[in-house]
Parts: sequence; structure tokens; C-alpha cells
Amino acid sequence: MRTRAAALLEQPGKWQVVDVELDDPAANEVLVRFVAAGLCHSDDHASTGDMPIGKLPLIGGHEGAGVVEAVGPGVRSLAVGDRVVAQFVPSCGRCGPCSSGRGNLCDLGMYALAGSMTDGTFRAHVDGVDAGQMTMVGTFAEHAVVPEYSLTRIDDDIPFQVAALLSCGVPTGWGSAEYGAEVSAGDTVIVMGTGGVGMNAVQAASARGAAHVIAVDPVAFKRESAAQFGATESFADINEAADFARSVTGGQGAHSAIVTVGVTTGEHVAQAVNAIGKFGTVVVTGIGDIKDEGLPINLWLLSMMQKRIQGVIFGMGTPPYEITRLAGMYRAGRLKLDELITTTYRLDEVNQAYADMHAGRNIRGVILHDH
Repeated sequence: MRTRAAALLEQPGKWQVVDVELDDPAANEVLVRFVAAGLCHSDDHASTGDMPIGKLPLIGGHEGAGVVEAVGPGVRSLAVGDRVVAQFVPSCGRCGPCSSGRGNLCDLGMYALAGSMTDGTFRAHVDGVDAGQMTMVGTFAEHAVVPEYSLTRIDDDIPFQVAALLSCGVPTGWGSAEYGAEVSAGDTVIVMGTGGVGMNAVQAASARGAAHVIAVDPVAFKRESAAQFGATESFADINEAADFARSVTGGQGAHSAIVTVGVTTGEHVAQAVNAIGKFGTVVVTGIGDIKDEGLPINLWLLSMMQKRIQGVIFGMGTPPYEITRLAGMYRAGRLKLDELITTTYRLDEVNQAYADMHAGRNIRGVILHDH
């Protein structure tokens, strides 16, 4: 079949809306009609060249929700008509990480940046050339063939545009606070960067009973918005936030600092390390240029103060479980998702959407596909 998608034809480069030819689903694959796609900063990292990609053209998008329209041989977990959320990391349920409870580190993730299916081949083609799909899903396409391991079924009462956010930004941010920082009641928590990921770290820290949830963002709109998600204080500068954290902890510093800056650098991590106290944790969730290496931190203080730096992918949670439980929290009125969506766009407006993101106008933008 033929469909449309926003793709990168070069790196770095702008998104271009192209016609795509799709093959039928092969074994353990399904055809999905995507209805909504979240506009995450990670796709922008692909367009700027910060993130390596294995195949051009590359169909973008790793946050998304839609409906299964066809299934290939051997598919057991999904059926035609099911509503699904894409996972930017797959979970096969059988590999070492999956079977040990670390489904966010599934071995099939090796194909994510390659953009291929799990057999190393491609189902999408642009002008006769094989096209990769961002993290094997490519939600910037109106239709896509996706491995069943990269999809989680959801109930029909969750709106598509809300469900799309459960693919990445919500579980990644929430888990950064719950699992990465292990926020406890009474803690003082700093969240650096309050966009589509960081705002959910704010929500989680608040829900877990942190006494102070300190939002740090240079954009006034995001600082103001953070209050409705549970931030108790907000600052434009991390040094001001760190001073405040010390003022409410007897000079110690924050119990944790969660780094969700859109383009994360070693300096951001160093600032976070300086902002936490003894036995504190810095959670590094944001990503930057893959070529950047090194942290300008004091190793003596890291050791002597028993501080910890924790990397996080998908919030350290198993994708199907996290997507399902967070959807349940939304249904129960315990998780703000509608409020995360600042602006919706058509597929042809994808570059404007990312311009708005860079300008700080959105917490999260969402593409609504025309069908």
C-alpha cells in the first residue's frame, strides 16, 4: 500500500513529507494506522545529527498511537482493530534483560537506531529505496509496519493524542523520578528542563510526596506551567535552584536532581552533581551530541559525599507495564496528560512544530494524521 510520512533524506536536514510504499507485515509484525504522533526532542536530535541513525531515508517519530489494520504470521499479542501505543524500545519478553525484569533494555533494541525490522530488513520504501523507521516504529507515517514487540495494546477509552504521549515522554519522565531518583516523601527534588519529559518527572516527584519539587527552565511559560503539575518552586537558573535547595535542607543540597534538558551537556550534569547533597542522586535522562564525552565534576566529592549518577532509558521501567499502569492513572484522574499537549499540528506542519519546540512555545506538540 501507499501512505505518507515525514522523513529525513539527509542528516542533518529538515523533515520532508514524502510518499511511502509499504510491504505487507512479515512474521511477528503488524500494520498500524497511526492517528497521533508526539513531537519528542529525540527526533530533532536525529535531524540535527546529534543522534546517529543507521538508514536514510529515515521516517521519523517514536511517540504514537493508532489502530492495528493487519497482522502478519505468528502474531499472538495483537489483533485487527486493537488500539495500540508505540514503544520506542521493544520488549520481546524472552531475552536476558526482559526475563530479568529490565524490559527497557531488551536485546531487540539493537535495531532501534538501525531503523530496520528485527530481521534486519525494511518494510518502507521511498522512491524505490529502503527507508528506516525511527526506533522501528516511525509514527510520523500515516501507516507503518511495526514489530508486535514495539506495541502495547490500550483500552478504547484513552484518546489517541493522549495515548501517544505514553510512548516515551510520560513514562520516561515519570520513571526518572520513581525509579531513577527513587524519590521519597519529604525529599527535595530538582528537575532541570520542564518540557515533555521533565514535566512528568515533576508530576511523579509531587505524587511521591516530595516536600519541594523545584522546576528549572529558562522559559517563563514552562516555569509557570510547572506549578499545575506539582512544582512547588521554579527558577530560571540551576544555581539559584541549588541555593534554594540548600536553604531548605540545612545546607546539604537536594536529595536528587533529574536532568531532562533537551540538549544535555556534561556541564548540565556537573551542575546537577553540585546541587545535590550527601547520598544524593543525579538522574541523566536527557541526551545530547553522541560525540560529547567527559563530565567536569569533582571526583573527590563524588566519592566522599557518596553521590550517584544514574542513566535512564524509558524511565527504567518495562514498557508494556508502564504504559498500561500510567493509562490507568490517567483514567482515574491521577495523571495529567491532556494538559501536556500545548498545540496540535498536521503532518505537513512538522517543521513548524519543531520550530515552536525550539522557541519554548510547547510542553508537547502532537501531530494528528489526516485519514
